[in-house]
Amino acid sequence: MRKVVVTEFLTLDGVMEAPDNWQFPYWNDEIEKFKHNELFASDAQLLGRVTYQAFADAWPSMTGEYADRLNSLPKYVVTTTLKQAEWNNSSLIKRNIAEEIRKLKQQPGQDILIHGSGTLVQALMQHALIDEYNLMIHPVVLGKGKRLFTDGMTASLKLTESITYGSGVILLRYQPERKES
Repeated sequence: MRKVVVTEFLTLDGVMEAPDNWQFPYWNDEIEKFKHNELFASDAQLLGRVTYQAFADAWPSMTGEYADRLNSLPKYVVTTTLKQAEWNNSSLIKRNIAEEIRKLKQQPGQDILIHGSGTLVQALMQHALIDEYNLMIHPVVLGKGKRLFTDGMTASLKLTESITYGSGVILLRYQPERKES
């Protein structure tokens, strides 16, 4: 079964919103290598509408190995508002989201990678559809903004790896602790 892997840039106070405004000073070769390996361990992208639209505006015009891989992968966009997906190899998931993601996980292949897409991640958490979290904690505090884990959310996670990068970013890799039924 394929894994759904979430990767998020977060501040120390848990903000995930608009990382393009605060994460670039911390980017380095180590993080670039991690992001490259993560992308090449996946063969599909799962995105919420907002992240999809930001990516679709930026990535099609970029070149290089990473951009070529991202542009060529199948992209599944969870949305209730988009009428069509213009970016190469994109398709829409408009209803029965949990069921459709379960079907994707049953297909043969590599990981299904989610970048950002906080609302989507929160919805998938409720259905126990996330298999791994790669949380990249940046040494900055914003004090306000959209958070990945909102008030009232609960989750039990098991830390499987931690890496400290030279820029001060810490990668925390977690797997959900599933309750036996």
